[in-house]
Amino acid sequence: MNRTLRAFIRKELVQTLRDVKMRVLLFGAPVIQLTIFGLALSTEIKNINLAVFSRPGDAMFERVAENFYASGWFDRVTYVQGEDPFELIDSGRADAVLIAPKGGLAWSAARGDGKLQLLVDASNATKARAVEAYAKSIISAASAREYGARGAPALNFDVRVLYNPAMESSMFLVPGVMGMLVCLITIILTAMSLTREREMGTFETIVSAPLSNTEILLGKTVPYILLGLANAALVVTAGYLLFGVPVRGPLWELALAALAFVVTTVSVGTFISTVAKSQQQAMLGGFMFLFPAILMSGIMYPVENMPKAIIAVAYMDPLMYFVRLIRNIMLKGGDLHVFWSNLGALALMAVFAAGMAYKRFRQTLN
Repeated sequence: MNRTLRAFIRKELVQTLRDVKMRVLLFGAPVIQLTIFGLALSTEIKNINLAVFSRPGDAMFERVAENFYASGWFDRVTYVQGEDPFELIDSGRADAVLIAPKGGLAWSAARGDGKLQLLVDASNATKARAVEAYAKSIISAASAREYGARGAPALNFDVRVLYNPAMESSMFLVPGVMGMLVCLITIILTAMSLTREREMGTFETIVSAPLSNTEILLGKTVPYILLGLANAALVVTAGYLLFGVPVRGPLWELALAALAFVVTTVSVGTFISTVAKSQQQAMLGGFMFLFPAILMSGIMYPVENMPKAIIAVAYMDPLMYFVRLIRNIMLKGGDLHVFWSNLGALALMAVFAAGMAYKRFRQTLN
C-alpha cells in the first residue's frame, strides 16, 4: 500500500476514534441495541388479554375457558358484572372476549349447536389472526375431550372481528409507520440543527444577537415543531387517501396527541444536538435513539410479548404512547380513557425532555 495513503487512513482512524463519544456510538451502541433487540423481539403472540362472559354455573364453559388461560397464550381480564364486552375491547382492556351461548354451553351443545362467540380486536391484524388460530386449536381440543368418545356434536365458535373486519395489515401498520416517520424527521432534523450552526461558524452570530437564552432556544425549536405538525397532518392525509385508513376519532384528539409527541421528539433532538460536537455525531446519536424507540414501540411487534425488564424500558419510549394514541383515534374512534392516559404520559415526557434540553442548551451557551 502507498505510504502516503497508509498515513492518510491512519489519520482518519485516529481522528474518528479520538473522541470518547464517537467510540461509544461506534462500539457501545451496537452491542446495547443487539442485546435489547434479541430480548425484545419475538414473532410469537402471547400475553393476550382475554375476558370470558357466561351464566353462573355453566361448568362446561368454565372448563373451556380454563383451557384458554392454561395454554400460556392468554391472560385473565377481570371486569364488573354486567359490563359491556364491547366496551372492554374498545377501551383496550381486552384483546378478545369469549362469550357463552345464552342457555349455557352444555345445554346448547346437547341441542347440536355448541357455538361460542369470540370478539376480537383486529386493530392489530397480526394479533387477531393469532387469537383466532389459538382459539380454534383450544376449542377443538376441548371438544375432543368433552365429546370425542361419545360422538356428540363438536364445539365450535363464531368469530366477530372488530375495527378491521378484513384484517388488512395496512390498517394496523400504516398508523404505526406514520408515527415512525414523524419521529424520524423531527429528531434527525433537530439533532443536526445546532451542530450545523457550529460547523458553519454561524452559532457565534446567533449567541451575540440581542436575544435571551429562552428566545434563542425557541427560535431553534419552534420551526421544527411546526414542521413536525405539518408532517403529521401530511402522513395522516396520505394514509387516508392512499391506504384507506379511517379517522374515526375527533380531529382535536389527533392534533393534541401530535403536538405532545412532536414537542417531545424535538426536545430529544435538541438535547442530542447540545451533546454532539459534529453533524456526524448528531446523526449517529439520533439513530441510536430511533432504532430502539421504533422496535420497542409496538409498531411491528406487540410490547406485551417482551420480557418484563424490556417492557419497563418500552414505557419510557414516547413513540409507543403516540402509536397507541394514533391507532386508537384512527381505528377505534378515540376512547377517552385510552386517550387521556396515554396523552398524560406523553405530556409528562414532553415536559421532562423539554426541561433537559433547556438545561443542557443553557450550559452550552454559557
